[in-house]
Amino acid sequence: MSKEQREALDTLFRNGPLDIGGDPVQQREIFTRMLTSRPLPEDVVLTPGGLGEVPVLEVGIDGVTPEGTLLWFHGGFYVFGSARTSAGLASNVARRTRTRVILVDYRLAPEHPFPAAPDDALTAYRALLGETRSGDPARIAVVGESAGAGLAGALLARACEQNLPMPAAGVLFSPYADLTLSGASMTTRIAVDPSFTPDAIAVRAKDYTGAADPADPLISPVFANLRGLPPLLIQVGSNELLLDDAVRLAARAAADDVPVTLEVTPGVPHLFQAFAAMLDEGEAALRRVTEFLHAAFTTADVEPNG
Repeated sequence: MSKEQREALDTLFRNGPLDIGGDPVQQREIFTRMLTSRPLPEDVVLTPGGLGEVPVLEVGIDGVTPEGTLLWFHGGFYVFGSARTSAGLASNVARRTRTRVILVDYRLAPEHPFPAAPDDALTAYRALLGETRSGDPARIAVVGESAGAGLAGALLARACEQNLPMPAAGVLFSPYADLTLSGASMTTRIAVDPSFTPDAIAVRAKDYTGAADPADPLISPVFANLRGLPPLLIQVGSNELLLDDAVRLAARAAADDVPVTLEVTPGVPHLFQAFAAMLDEGEAALRRVTEFLHAAFTTADVEPNG
């Protein structure tokens, strides 16, 4: 990564109009504009649909027969975002991995606080398992960004607890996995994180948790029992307030005997993978995601999920 690339990305974030701690309705509009302003490539096909009455957006690549399905949860601190705001990154991964992506439009806080999001995630996963086209869990991976990555971790733990078949793998980009906000990086990375502040994150955490305990494992999977989960790939940048969420989630998985790969990329901000076109480290990270998913699907084909 060149110093110029990193500085350009930092400037983009620091000078952006988004105020994470601001009025939810206004900031949702800004968040959506920021993440949908660039047109998707012409070969990307978006198809609205539903999984068990949960709205979803299917992402496919024209001319590509999918070799698997990625059940994908968008970011936005459980307050912002939608399936469409993740379509750019999701379509990039879909093309690289020759998969279709199903982006889940789970309900958002503060209108729909916990447990609306994990309930929607479980409903969607159950429905996907029942699909004739992609019901084989060996051809499914669960993916999430930020809050969506925390949601993906919570979904896997809950599905395992309920004895549902596990997917082949999970990919977690910069997981927001501890809503007690107790990770050391919440303070040690303030100066280098160009996107967020602890106070703003605390506002959004309260929107989501409501009266619930933020240490509930379904809210903060760093406290969950992860035993029995499929192989996980967790990626995070070192310039993130959420750095310790990723590190501690990986440690929790390792302690529970889950095959887990943690990748900390130095000097980059939150969800740097979405900027692969301008950041060498983002491109390299997505190559590793592609390799990881290919290996997970191949292994699952040889040793079917039991």
